[in-house]
Amino acid sequence: MKFFIKKIYIILFLLSTLLTEAKVLATENYSKYTKENISNYFSGMLSINQSNDKETLKYLKKIKPLKEKHMRFNVEYLRTLILLDKFEDAFIFSRSLSNNNQTFFESDLLLGLDYFLKGDYKNAEIFFEQLNKFSGNNIFFDDFIGNVLIAWSKALQDNKEDSFKFIEKIPKPYQHLKKIQNIFLQCYFSDPQTQKSFETLISNKNYNFSRYNFFLVNYLLSDNKTNQAKAVIKKGRSEYSSNILLKQAEVFLQKNENKKIIDFFNCKNPKDSLAEFFYIIANIYSSEKDHRLSNFYMKISLFLNGKFKSNKALLAENYRIQKKNELSRNIYKSFKSIGSIYSWYVAIEISKILSDIKGAEYAVNNLEKEFNLLKNKNFEHHYELANFYKNHEYYKESIEHYSIVLDQIGKDHFLVPKILYRRGTSFEKIDDWKNAEKDLIASLEILPDQPHVLNYLAYTWIDKGVNLDNGLEMLKKAANLKEDDGYIIDSLGWAYYSKKNYDKAEIFLRRAVELLPLDPIINEHYADNLWMLNKNIQARYFWSYILKLENIDEELKNSVNKKLIFGIDKKL
Repeated sequence: MKFFIKKIYIILFLLSTLLTEAKVLATENYSKYTKENISNYFSGMLSINQSNDKETLKYLKKIKPLKEKHMRFNVEYLRTLILLDKFEDAFIFSRSLSNNNQTFFESDLLLGLDYFLKGDYKNAEIFFEQLNKFSGNNIFFDDFIGNVLIAWSKALQDNKEDSFKFIEKIPKPYQHLKKIQNIFLQCYFSDPQTQKSFETLISNKNYNFSRYNFFLVNYLLSDNKTNQAKAVIKKGRSEYSSNILLKQAEVFLQKNENKKIIDFFNCKNPKDSLAEFFYIIANIYSSEKDHRLSNFYMKISLFLNGKFKSNKALLAENYRIQKKNELSRNIYKSFKSIGSIYSWYVAIEISKILSDIKGAEYAVNNLEKEFNLLKNKNFEHHYELANFYKNHEYYKESIEHYSIVLDQIGKDHFLVPKILYRRGTSFEKIDDWKNAEKDLIASLEILPDQPHVLNYLAYTWIDKGVNLDNGLEMLKKAANLKEDDGYIIDSLGWAYYSKKNYDKAEIFLRRAVELLPLDPIINEHYADNLWMLNKNIQARYFWSYILKLENIDEELKNSVNKKLIFGIDKKL
């Protein structure tokens, strides 16, 4: 019903917009705004909303005359061509718009890239410079994309000084990405500081640069520094055990298949460096849940460097979210040719798709079959199967396989504290608190500064009404380690609430609501505390708000409804 209502609103909005435009422009060229054209435009926009690119192109092709007056049509038509890998058509369409003095961000981007790829860097710069003019309408990339592209245009004209100057112009919000592009430019110009810059980047613990362990390995191997590359992989794997790219690179190195790593990427090739740049942009849009625009930039990335096959994982993930299951599955299947690590990874990802389509039981059964077909099972296979079980609420099975992993690896293995945490939380989910507590404490004895483990153990103690003082101190420590984690901040506030320090609790619970405004439990904690501070109107406002949130369980709904009527007995 909600979807139907939403669809009606979309229809009414589009019709009102189109009919208004048709009236205004009818005197100029009535034939462009016939009922048939409006219908095709409307159908095209609905196809965009449904992420159906082929249908979108079919309808938009029928109303190409709109390009002379309708900016939205031009943008969506151009994006659709790229999403369907019709780059030459997109370049031709962009040129036709430019000839009619129609310019916008996407058309200038593609025209600039077209000139860039043809080696006409002067003309490429003209269009890249215009990107900065349009960036005011782009909430993410103010003076960012244009400057990076100009920098590479300068580099290819052997203008080293200006290329680094334009990288320096990248605004402060993108300092992390600025560092990456700066390193790639250093590599292009054979700067002796390149390796050191890579090492400094990946040692930065304030940001996740795990991916760039692979790029450092790639750089070292291209310089025949195999032993140094192996050392980087070893360290990187200990810090980022689940990074599939590093896992596969480790196998390649073990088999002396160094060329397979080198072939993915070449930082002396500007096209490869720009492909990585657009890959990052695609990730940013994906994190903002704009999967269509994420796919647009991902397609550009793959157009520039199709050799880096594993990058298609982002495209496959976006397709899965967009319910394009067959497209997603086909991409994952193509990964099997990369290497053995990706074969098992494919089985897991396809099982996730099956979970969306056919449910958890079917997906779990499918992955179990794939697991049983593995000829040389190792602890990582058991670990990843255990994670899949846990994520699908098969807690007993996850405990079984986590235990197998702990039996197979040494006590000093880097995965031990993480497995103890995961097994401990699985024990807690089946109400075996004795073993859960034992595992969580053991995990912290090995690595005391794990904010999420501290939070889980301390919050559960507080929820059970035990070890309140110890739990409070642990949560203070966790909050210092993760200052902007809404769940940890909420736990700290709830600890103060449990100790009846409601004034102190309000500070942290309000902050938690600000960080996670759609979380029903966090809102309930804040509302409960407001009631205890005699702010009854505000408390009822937040309780009412919780009932409007999606996906709240019946137990919470009943609890909140009772509080709306009776409040909270402050004697309790």
